[in-house]
Amino acid sequence: MKITLLVVGKTEDKYLIEGIEKYLNRLKHYIGFSLVVIPDVKNTKNLTEAQQKGKEAELILKQISNLDTVILMDEKGKKYTSVQFSNYLNKQMIGSVQHMIFVIGGPYGFDESVYKRANGSISLSDMTFSHQMVRLFFVEQLYRAFSILKGEPYHHE
Repeated sequence: MKITLLVVGKTEDKYLIEGIEKYLNRLKHYIGFSLVVIPDVKNTKNLTEAQQKGKEAELILKQISNLDTVILMDEKGKKYTSVQFSNYLNKQMIGSVQHMIFVIGGPYGFDESVYKRANGSISLSDMTFSHQMVRLFFVEQLYRAFSILKGEPYHHE
């Protein structure tokens, strides 16, 4: 299985970039993983929230094939503990999923067309985090999930 994290907009904060890179390097030992950044939509001051989400949706959907399993990182999504998330990933691998794409949208979330294409959604917390910070939290949780599956000491329970 291959995993892609598809995100809208570049991360600019150095501390987030360094944290993300740390876990990206660690993930290489477990699975084929890529981070794909879709450029921010231009001239958003002239767009309504719905128009911005629509333009982002077009860019997101261009990156997804019909065979991909698409999971949105969404505040209304299913919540997992770290162990449950690792079990979820394991089931996807056993179920012969070839490519999972986890998507982090822009600051306003997702357009309805992206929700319709998605195979599911996951929430990291009942709290709301910036779409920039979610990137770091997600790659850390992905690394944690694989360390749990391998029985490594990173996760304590």
